[in-house]
Amino acid sequence: MRVLVVEDEPRIARFVAKGLREQAYAVDLSADGDDAVYKASINDYDAIILDVMIPARDGFQVCRELRAAGSSVPIIMLTARDEVQDRIAGLDCGADDYLSKPFAFAELLARLRALLRRGRVVHPELIEVGNLLIDTRARRALRGGRSLPLTTKEYALLEYLAREQGRVVNRAELAEHVWDEHFDPFSNLIDVHINRLRRKVDHGFPPLIHTQRGAGYMLAALDVVPARVTNI
Repeated sequence: MRVLVVEDEPRIARFVAKGLREQAYAVDLSADGDDAVYKASINDYDAIILDVMIPARDGFQVCRELRAAGSSVPIIMLTARDEVQDRIAGLDCGADDYLSKPFAFAELLARLRALLRRGRVVHPELIEVGNLLIDTRARRALRGGRSLPLTTKEYALLEYLAREQGRVVNRAELAEHVWDEHFDPFSNLIDVHINRLRRKVDHGFPPLIHTQRGAGYMLAALDVVPARVTNI
């Protein structure tokens, strides 16, 4: 899951980004409204955490412009102002949730999970693919009842493939949702992580991670593997 954090206070931005990355989210940062609108227009974010009091266009204006452009990305607004009218203004301009500063990171994380579950597509907390179980709240995966020792990036990659199970996902989509804006599209990082993930997920079991040559990767429990699909 890829999240845009729009916050002009560097300390808060670093704190939120660090916490989200530790929970396997890919995070982009923006410090003003103009940059936020630009990044949201060129990237497919799964959610946006948007401070109200930011330079250039404020958070209300950013939110209105994104909604006017047809974006349905889930938005959590952050503000130091806790007046009822401010909360109403945030919700009326298109925000999905509103959190007052100071806030506990655990609450922000819970609100983000809730938005992602019901967002543009309803996402369950538990995802099953064959005998693979993914607990999106605990950020862990089990195969055949055995816990898989995944890194945060491996988990993020597996969760995204699981949400798209049965569909071939190309490299551009993986880069868009699992990595941040610093990803080098010419690197072999995706292939490296897929190979490591495959060794952990499929070791000792029928393969779930499949490669379609020239197209991408798919997570599925297949009884019959199509000719163009491989397990390497």
